[in-house]
Amino acid sequence: MRRLLGSVRARTALGATLVVALALVAAGAALLLVLRGTLVEQAGLQANVAARSVASQLASGTPYDRLDLPDDTEEHPVQVVDADGRVVALGRGVERIAGTASPGVRVLPPGAADRAGGAGTVAEAAAYSSGDVTVDGDTATYRFAAVRATTPGGDPLTVYAGAALTGEKATVSGVTEAMLAAFPVLLAVVAGVTWLVTRRALRPVEGIRREMAAITASEDLSRRVPVPLSRDEIAGLARTTNETLAALEASVERQRRFVADASHELRSPIASLRTQLEVGAAHPELLDVEGAVQDTVRLQRLAADLLLLARLDAGERPGRARVDLGRLLEQEAERRGGDRVPLRVVAAPGVEVLGSRGQLTRVLANLLDNAQRHAETGVAAEVAAGSGGAVLTVTDDGAGVPEGERERVFERFVRLDDARTRDEGGAGLGLAIARDIARRHGGDLTTTPAHPQGACFELRLPEAD
Repeated sequence: MRRLLGSVRARTALGATLVVALALVAAGAALLLVLRGTLVEQAGLQANVAARSVASQLASGTPYDRLDLPDDTEEHPVQVVDADGRVVALGRGVERIAGTASPGVRVLPPGAADRAGGAGTVAEAAAYSSGDVTVDGDTATYRFAAVRATTPGGDPLTVYAGAALTGEKATVSGVTEAMLAAFPVLLAVVAGVTWLVTRRALRPVEGIRREMAAITASEDLSRRVPVPLSRDEIAGLARTTNETLAALEASVERQRRFVADASHELRSPIASLRTQLEVGAAHPELLDVEGAVQDTVRLQRLAADLLLLARLDAGERPGRARVDLGRLLEQEAERRGGDRVPLRVVAAPGVEVLGSRGQLTRVLANLLDNAQRHAETGVAAEVAAGSGGAVLTVTDDGAGVPEGERERVFERFVRLDDARTRDEGGAGLGLAIARDIARRHGGDLTTTPAHPQGACFELRLPEAD
């Protein structure tokens, strides 16, 4: 039972059945109330007609014992009561009466009415009540209409005429029985239709689930789940799932390339360092200490870059400190006093951004390292406040970046000038790290041609409020 209720189809069918059941109960109760009210109102109208017929006779001066009362007393029992509550006229065969102003069934002697000249009156309004009446031994419930009248002599009287509610009870009972009989059938139909419709609607979901299970078992991220031809939410789910699989496949492929490239980059300095140490161990006089130190430094920098990329990929969030971007650039330029080519710095004061000082320093260092590596005569760096926030531009007069490579240059382990040595070109991680940090700070890093030659790298960051 628990497994069955764990099914979406079962829960949907059960929920729909419960909702329909509640709606049917409410609608049925309302229908019965309206039906009963309508039938009671009709009975009241019939009783009102009978009461006014008798009241008109009294207003015209007809004696009590000569009143033309309804022949079928069981359908329309009549009682006429005077101002003192005494019964002056009563339908034939009435043995007990309730629901009127007087329960009496004994009639005054005939001739008690005042037959003075003139005309009596009949009230327009009628009052209604209900009660049980026994006629010739049979008891039933009636709807009474009470109509006031006065005789030509001015005697006030009240005429009570009833209409049987037996038909109302029978009709309401029949409708109730019919509703109770149809209720379970209708609920069964609703449950069955909901089950079938839900099953058909969820069939694509089951296909998606099976394919995802197969992908998980095979670890083949190139597979995709089937997309239904419909344009509903399930088709959207399938498309989103395929997009997620594509992104996951690309991410795994990037990780594989990253591991392969990192292994390749690490292998060279480690092998070189090992060779030098082995030579030094066998022939100390041949040990290249400077080369060993360079390989060690290069290995240390590569390890630091890889660790930083790992932290960024893990979702490390930058700090929220206020950093003066111009001042940070000036400090980085002062540290580079003996570089291969001169560095010209123009820094507008007061251009502040929110972020990690250490990571932003790494961005500046990587951009300046890249520019000075490719520049022929000089590098220019400028910080200014732009319309979209803080802007840092680093320009060199080197060969520039080909138009088709302006996005690829920001990929990891990419070096466009394959002819240069590894020691001169690095591992190809600097620009990738710089763009990753820029985007995690809410900005971006792009490159455009410089004038008249070279490359211009532009860093844009949101300015601190």
